Amino acid sequence: MLFTEAELNRLSVHYTGNKQNGQPLLLSREEQDLDPDSRVRLSEALLGRFKDCHERYSFYHTSSLDYHEVYNFTKTIFEDPGQFQAQSQKMASHLYEVSLHPKIKPGELYTAFFTNILIDDNPVEALGLFKTETKSLFADIDPSAEQLHFQLKEGAEMTKIDKGCLVLRQQQDKGYELLIFDSNGKGEEAQYWKDKFLGVLIQQNEFLHTQGFLTITKNFVTQQMPDEFEVSRTEQIDLLNRSMDYFKTHDQFNKTEFETEVLHHEDLIQSFRQYDQQHRASNPMAPTDEFYISPQAVKKQARVFKSVIKLDKNFHIYVHGDRELIEKGYDEVVGKHYYKIYFDQEA
Repeated sequence: MLFTEAELNRLSVHYTGNKQNGQPLLLSREEQDLDPDSRVRLSEALLGRFKDCHERYSFYHTSSLDYHEVYNFTKTIFEDPGQFQAQSQKMASHLYEVSLHPKIKPGELYTAFFTNILIDDNPVEALGLFKTETKSLFADIDPSAEQLHFQLKEGAEMTKIDKGCLVLRQQQDKGYELLIFDSNGKGEEAQYWKDKFLGVLIQQNEFLHTQGFLTITKNFVTQQMPDEFEVSRTEQIDLLNRSMDYFKTHDQFNKTEFETEVLHHEDLIQSFRQYDQQHRASNPMAPTDEFYISPQAVKKQARVFKSVIKLDKNFHIYVHGDRELIEKGYDEVVGKHYYKIYFDQEA
């Protein structure tokens, strides 16, 4: 997905307070009139927030999408652009009605209509929904012939906007395809954006499958294996490294191939299969046995696949290579455990 050719065609801004706290809802009567330069800069700022959004979502309703508010507001705009302002007001009113948790912050809701978002070289229209909740202090300098006039102003940094949703005009019958971000997405009060307001369900895709299977593998190695097998920390780290290497060196995942190349031993493979089946039974979003590997998910999960041995509060040993070069023992004279590390040269 490329945003380099994208254009911001329409923009509407409304203020949504916290209804529970008695704050107001302020609806703009007209769209914002932006000059060409502002449209380009604002488009880059808003769409740039989605560059690291790899999960995909869809609007979802337990009965029918015919009863889904934001889905129908969006569908109306796509089918009749003349309804943009009226439907943006309905968006803001709906957000106001679900802003009931006392900790939900007030802010502006931006509704933006984009064209020429490139997906597989095909231009796609999209509707963007953004909410600002955090204000920053800015210095506004107005130069004149004699001196610089300084004034403090408070406003939202558009490159750091708090919440966003991009609805791509495709897969309409399935609830469209959405990208979502939420900088304040933790805590009960934060769930209103994704659950109460947007009402979405995550889609199964390569990113979700890759991330999910790496998580299952990590949990098996660090939590299940020590309960069933006598395994050292270096052996666990070696298995984590082999798992990550598999995903880094393959384009497509095959579960049987993974078990053979990474786990090796039959008793370990059987234990892993049982652990995987238990996970699938309780998780309807569990990954399949074959899927294309997402490099973005591998990169993200690599951060939590920590190959480190923590020794009391004194030392951390990072293990990235051959575990045969590290040896663990116990010194009976000193009364402490030790690690012996073999290497060719010191960097």
